[in-house]
Amino acid sequence: MAEFFLELFSEEIPAGLQKNLREKIFEDFKNLFDEKLINSKKSFSLSSPNRLVIVFEGLDKLIETKSEEIRGPKTEAPDNAVEGFIRSKQIKKENLYKKKIEKGEFYFYKTKAKSIKTHDILIDFIPKILANYQWKKSMKWGEFDLNWGRPLKSILSVFDKKIINFNFHHLVSSNSTFIDKDLEEKKKTFDNFKTYEKFFEKEGIFIDQNKRLKIINRNFSKILSKRGLKINNNPNLIDEVVNLVDSPNILLCNFDKKFLSIPKEIIILTMESHQKYFPTFNDKNEITNEFLIVTNKKDQKGLIKIGNERVVEARLNDAEFFWNKDKTQNLVKKISELKSTNFFKGLGTYFDKVQRMRKLGGMISDELLISKEKVELSASICKTDLTSGLVAEFPELQGLMGGYFSAYQGFDKDVSLALTEQYLPIGLNSKIPKKPFSVALSITDKIDTIVGFFGINEKPTSSKDPLALRRVALGIIRTLIENKRNLKINDLLNYSGVLYEDQGFNLMNKDLNKELYDFFKDRFRYYLKEKEIRHDIIEASISSFSLNKIYSSYEKARCLNRIINNQIGIDITSSFKRASNILESEMKNNQIEIDNSTDPGIFKSEFEKNLYKKINEIKKYYSTINNDENYEKSLLILAEARKEVFEFFDNVKVNEENETLRKNRLELINLLCKTFQNFTNFQLLKSNNE
Repeated sequence: MAEFFLELFSEEIPAGLQKNLREKIFEDFKNLFDEKLINSKKSFSLSSPNRLVIVFEGLDKLIETKSEEIRGPKTEAPDNAVEGFIRSKQIKKENLYKKKIEKGEFYFYKTKAKSIKTHDILIDFIPKILANYQWKKSMKWGEFDLNWGRPLKSILSVFDKKIINFNFHHLVSSNSTFIDKDLEEKKKTFDNFKTYEKFFEKEGIFIDQNKRLKIINRNFSKILSKRGLKINNNPNLIDEVVNLVDSPNILLCNFDKKFLSIPKEIIILTMESHQKYFPTFNDKNEITNEFLIVTNKKDQKGLIKIGNERVVEARLNDAEFFWNKDKTQNLVKKISELKSTNFFKGLGTYFDKVQRMRKLGGMISDELLISKEKVELSASICKTDLTSGLVAEFPELQGLMGGYFSAYQGFDKDVSLALTEQYLPIGLNSKIPKKPFSVALSITDKIDTIVGFFGINEKPTSSKDPLALRRVALGIIRTLIENKRNLKINDLLNYSGVLYEDQGFNLMNKDLNKELYDFFKDRFRYYLKEKEIRHDIIEASISSFSLNKIYSSYEKARCLNRIINNQIGIDITSSFKRASNILESEMKNNQIEIDNSTDPGIFKSEFEKNLYKKINEIKKYYSTINNDENYEKSLLILAEARKEVFEFFDNVKVNEENETLRKNRLELINLLCKTFQNFTNFQLLKSNNE
């Protein structure tokens, strides 16, 4: 058993490229060893900004291959086919022999059993694996022909404590690596990973990203608990910082308290996104003027701390300047500035967009029974922050800054909140707007966007969605469902198209309405799937999907999903399935046409009368319910029909010789099925024994 140890030393690889490099090359080696039937006891991949390490422990040194019988072409095949087979397998013609099998007579040859050294396989395959790696971004340097994420400086490659000698472009593998990334003349030789790891850890360098994470978290906890502070839960930032350093050290820094007067989101964005720092918060969740940074060396003289504090204050100075300037600029007067800000080619400017949104928002306000004037005002000024210096500097804060500006200028709280939340939700798990004015503005914005892009055929494909329209549609669906609201989305989509046309924009998509309907239906299916609704219930819900009743459709699916496997669900599905199966069979065998006219005057038994009475009770219930239907109650009422349904089928002969009676009984069964279908398409549901 032996150890394979590979290190690629380069200039600093960006954090965003490290993880993919580490995982993909490791996977390629695993696949190689699996393919060659080479066993290993333990394997892992590690990385730091400058080093990628692959280790396989307990590898077989030799592979014993068995003799195999290889089939070639048929014996009657042309000579060139036989010769081609001989060349491809690098064998002699006299090694071939004929053999009859089920499919005919073929040429065969036998391979020889042999031993192959793992060392030799690695010599051959390491350069191939490295050459096959596809970088998202790569570079060339000097006169070399090598493409790599950053200049590759050395390759340490050892198997069983011996060098695996190979060439990779201009580099020659060895058993040594650079000790100091800045001083390339310092090198050291290693013949195994443990010695290598211990040496660098004594130098304060941790190649293992998991160890670096533990060090960072442990030191964060010490400092934060001592100061009574906390940080945001931001796993992406932590992961990025872990891959930016190999010798992590934590510093507590601060900035001038005067900057706490500007919106906290600006401070957070400055630190987390731009500087990769960690802002801190007190027990009231208020941001403080202290922050944590992770450095790649100890701050012996305090210069690193001072330098980073200066960088933050410089950026916050800029932010403060823009904040003080932008917050006083009248938002209503700034609407006209949107005429010079393009929305999208073929869809006009943001000025055009807010004019459409104002009218569309007015339509929504009527449905939500809220102030039309406030909705129209929100729509008119919602994009004005795009013209501000702050949003130009921090594009991620659009909408949020509009909320701050409007609040500072004394706009109604509902308006300011609507501006802040207009882009919500931004994903499947992000928060949604809850207040009516926020809901109105969010849906208005999204409908205008999705209608416009579909109208000019800028639609998602099966693999790409560059304009995030799937997220937009899902945002509308989530907002409605989680606010327990139905809206006449179909009417809003149609009206949005009219507004574009009124402005003179050509929505060339002739199938716009159908495509939008199908798109929303697909997104609704996706939403139900994410909520772990049973597949057949999803399909039943989709078959009766209505844009105007998205919340109702979800609630029905959710309630049905909850009861489907208990007695209520069993009673419902068994009643419907028994009725629909008999109806389908009789209609097929007797070719009777149903005209939806059950005549109770010719019933011959109490069982017919009882079933008819029960159906009418259910129909009466459905005729009296309104938008606040209790779906659990509806399902319970359907379940209660089981007694009458089963008594009918157990005691009444449906396939009656008298054609009039037979038809009337089939009409009764059909009426029963249709009544059940008021809830959902039970035809698509599977019974518990299916």
